[in-house]
Amino acid sequence: MLELPIVESPKERRRKPDWLRVKLPIGENYKKVRSLVDEYKLHTICQSGNCPNMGECWGAGTATFMILGNTCTRSCSFCAVKTGRPPEYDTDEPDRVAEAIDLMDVKHAVITSVNRDELKDRGAEIWYQTVVKIKERCPHVTIETLIPDVRATWSALERMISAGQEVVSHNMETVESLYRKVRPQAKYQRSLDQIKRTKEFGKRTKSGIMVGLGEKPEEVFKIMDDLVEHGCDVMTIGQYLQPTKMHIEVAEYVHPDTFQMYKEVGLEKGFDFVESAPLVRSSYHAERHL
Repeated sequence: MLELPIVESPKERRRKPDWLRVKLPIGENYKKVRSLVDEYKLHTICQSGNCPNMGECWGAGTATFMILGNTCTRSCSFCAVKTGRPPEYDTDEPDRVAEAIDLMDVKHAVITSVNRDELKDRGAEIWYQTVVKIKERCPHVTIETLIPDVRATWSALERMISAGQEVVSHNMETVESLYRKVRPQAKYQRSLDQIKRTKEFGKRTKSGIMVGLGEKPEEVFKIMDDLVEHGCDVMTIGQYLQPTKMHIEVAEYVHPDTFQMYKEVGLEKGFDFVESAPLVRSSYHAERHL
């Protein structure tokens, strides 16, 4: 009887390499953070975005809070956050976030949000009030806000970033050639302009991208140049991981040596700080950037 050779399926060929293994979430601090998030009915990008570092960060007593709900008006092909028409936002949310941060006793807080394109101010007032409430309750805490694309509503941007946060981040996510595929409702130049305006406002600026989506190294070098030219101080680079079968597939698992090379090139190009490794995400080790 003729025996046919065993052929690996495409899924098996793209099995995650060893350097992408993460620790399971355990420990008392992890349980404490999860309890506080549940008790105060808060959303975190750690959960909604299926972040691989949730166990490490929550175990260290930190979390990235996601305000303005957990339903996004955008449909980016890489993101695990659900898409749809969001419900009305909760005006008490800023107080609850501030109280939870106080109870967690963190030194550096990261706040992000979904896109709220249906709101005239893009959610800017809730952004402003959240930072103000945290500063009032926890004056010792430094804050990084990872803000969405405001669709060139620059008055909304100014309100978002004028509440006293130390760092303002806006992720480019990918190289220019992949924008239509990865971020169909965003514009490459518009995001660069948002970073430039944030820098001109006097803020420390930060942005991040994913690799492994099919980009070429020279395209990564170009986005570095563009970010430096538009006033970006800090850059993060991490491996894209497909959250579900409905999302864009991983084109490549980038080797850690390549991430190290990107870090060295980025520093040479003028960034103050570059965080580049397979499991790096926007808010990973965010306190180091200060």
